[in-house]
Amino acid sequence: MGPGPINADPRVLRAMSAQLVGQYDPAMTAYMNETMALYRAVFRTDNEATLLIDGTSRAGIEAALVSMIEPGDRVLVPIFGRFGHLLREIAERCGADVHVIEREWGTVFTPAEVEAAITGIRPKILAIVHGDTSTTLAQPLDELGAICERNGVILYTDVTASLAGNAFELDAWGVDVATAGLQKCLAGPSGSAPISLSAKAVELVNSRKSVEAGIRSEGDAVSASPIRSNYFDLSQILDYWGPKRLNHHTEATSMLYAARECARLLVQEGMDNAVERHRLHGTAMVTGLSAMGLELFGDQSVRMNNVVGVEIPAGIDGDGVRAALLQDFGIEIGTSFGPLHGRVWRIGTMGYNARRDTVLTTLAALEQVLRRRGFSLTAGSGVGAALDFYND
Repeated sequence: MGPGPINADPRVLRAMSAQLVGQYDPAMTAYMNETMALYRAVFRTDNEATLLIDGTSRAGIEAALVSMIEPGDRVLVPIFGRFGHLLREIAERCGADVHVIEREWGTVFTPAEVEAAITGIRPKILAIVHGDTSTTLAQPLDELGAICERNGVILYTDVTASLAGNAFELDAWGVDVATAGLQKCLAGPSGSAPISLSAKAVELVNSRKSVEAGIRSEGDAVSASPIRSNYFDLSQILDYWGPKRLNHHTEATSMLYAARECARLLVQEGMDNAVERHRLHGTAMVTGLSAMGLELFGDQSVRMNNVVGVEIPAGIDGDGVRAALLQDFGIEIGTSFGPLHGRVWRIGTMGYNARRDTVLTTLAALEQVLRRRGFSLTAGSGVGAALDFYND
């Protein structure tokens, strides 16, 4: 019940146990095509270039940035938590001229602040996190696409922590590139990174296409400024997933099975229903925590549906509480990073764990652990408030 990874859905685990199939088997080709179509529904997009990067969610981030950034390109990164710093780090390693704007952790940017930075800096790419689990807040994106379009900027966002648990509309919001992971609201294991690219982003990536020697045919592209990673070269990966079926790497078959099943579950549930499920159980968790007298961290008007930050009460050993929850009840919650390490707990209700029983059990266990450590609260207050919320 932390900020992720979470327990995978049993259907996903069963899917991963299926026998392996090579990437050129007709069955695997069909699985890949089906997976692309499913993730178009998950991302809310018509983008043809919607596929998987084999690797954790960070692999998707790196594939997107290294494939779009040429050394010297100007990139703007608004930072409001730990994972904005990650985007900055990766962009700098790509050789970008990185500019940042920062907000205090626990707050997010207004569209006007982002637009002012864009007009002043004139970046090629705006790279921004949607939901940053380090602060448990979601940066509003719905106005940023139009701002980027007016200024000729590519909009990239990391939706690893937010996708499927919070509203996200890739096409409607004008997002050019989005990357995610399975281990949070998608209810799967870490190890596959869904990605979707607009036609404009594909054009940018393909402008740097350089087909590797050994599989290159006469007339194939050889760029003077190739993408600086072979494994994360989206220009070749797009052809690997596309009709050319360009040989690039051995597909991570079991992870494709997992990613496909994650998307099938969400499409069957309906994306609006999945977001509402996370809102329902996330709000029940917040209601129970508040009733116990715990203080929530950050601007609650932009809190993510699927994770909440809780200020550790004065005089309470935060790590000791986490250890007791795990040892005595088998429940894991998280702490945070940087300036929030040891100051807040992060409690998640996401993916397969966004359920009524997990919320109530976590609240009951936390109450017992806190009372044994001298924290004053009314017995049953958290569970009672959550039940009242559910029954309203």
